[in-house]
Amino acid sequence: MSGSADDPARPRAREHRRGRRSPFHSPTRAMRRDLSQLVCAVGGLVLGVLVPRLSLGPELDAGPVVTLLFTLGFGVISLVSIIYSMLFLVLQFSASTFTPRLGLFRDDPIVWRAFAFTVGVFVFCITSGLAIGARRATVSTLVPGTAMVLTLVSLALMRTLQTRAFNSIQLGHSLTAIATRAHRVFDALYVRPYSPGGATAAPPPAAGATATAVLWSGPAVVVQQIDVRALVGAARERDCRIDFLVAPGATVSRGMTLAEVTGGELPEAVLHGALETGVERTFDQDPDLPFRLLADIALRALSPAVNDPATAVESLDRLEDLLVRLAGCELRIGHFSDEDGRLRVALPVPDWERYVRTAVDDLLFAAAASPMALRKMRDLLAGLVERIPESRRGIVRDRLEWVDRAGSERYPLIWPAPEAG
Repeated sequence: MSGSADDPARPRAREHRRGRRSPFHSPTRAMRRDLSQLVCAVGGLVLGVLVPRLSLGPELDAGPVVTLLFTLGFGVISLVSIIYSMLFLVLQFSASTFTPRLGLFRDDPIVWRAFAFTVGVFVFCITSGLAIGARRATVSTLVPGTAMVLTLVSLALMRTLQTRAFNSIQLGHSLTAIATRAHRVFDALYVRPYSPGGATAAPPPAAGATATAVLWSGPAVVVQQIDVRALVGAARERDCRIDFLVAPGATVSRGMTLAEVTGGELPEAVLHGALETGVERTFDQDPDLPFRLLADIALRALSPAVNDPATAVESLDRLEDLLVRLAGCELRIGHFSDEDGRLRVALPVPDWERYVRTAVDDLLFAAAASPMALRKMRDLLAGLVERIPESRRGIVRDRLEWVDRAGSERYPLIWPAPEAG
């Protein structure tokens, strides 16, 4: 796959290799939680059967060892209730304090890894105890030693889990986690620097080509990921072009048009099979989500019920960082060609105006009631005007002028006069 259809022909091979790292090409799916628990449980069962059969080191009386194993096993499994308690409390706190769309701790791999490993330790201890009690009068010190090591690892995981849970209810850590994931997505998606006029819109389908609409026939869901690589291969095989009307992060309902296929026939099952859907947005292929989360946190902080403008200012700091990061990037990345350079898949992706509107527009009116937040908004917009390319300054200047008018009318005593020119 060559990447964007707008790429020059000469660096096509390099763009092809670089494009493979883009999340749009290969949806990343985390290991299923049930599978991880099954793997750890099976591993504990196998070790529980094999380790007692080994004769390494001094031998101990089997009775006390069996008692120790059962005690450790049932003691470790009680940690599961602690995991669920922390998960519930952190989610409840984050939803009520930050935004209900923030699930960083819930999605943290340490949560299900700690749970799965704890299950594995429990299975090992119980299996070893039963195997020893049924067949042996003595047992190697390897068995209680292994149980102790696994228990210590479980406690280390629990300590890490507690630290992550504590960080997840801290504003600074949560904002940093959002920004870190945003930069990770940006680095994977936006690999070309911005060049005014360097990128063009996707060419329209050939004149006279018949477009076939592919509809969504299931219940309302959120499009989380699209396997573009698979779709490019399918489109090339059938000599067609797929123009998506929805992007990752959009909600589709029954009867909504997902895409239009021109130049050939593409079975709906192929298109639907390349989509990963769920009940909420994810970071994987949704670069607009970090802006939405940070704006939601700031809006909640500026609400009359909370009235915490300092939190809104911290969120605006992170929004400014993300906007500056994107200002120097080419954002038209939604065109994907095959090895022959023919455009096969087109996705609607956020442009500069979309990012600015998501980050700023809702907050403009909420910030007008707080001099601290409005001053920060002014500083954000003024800083952007100075640091972004000239061709992207228009939408920012419009909002800066509105903020200056609102500030001078509401807070004339403390509002600085706008600079000339």
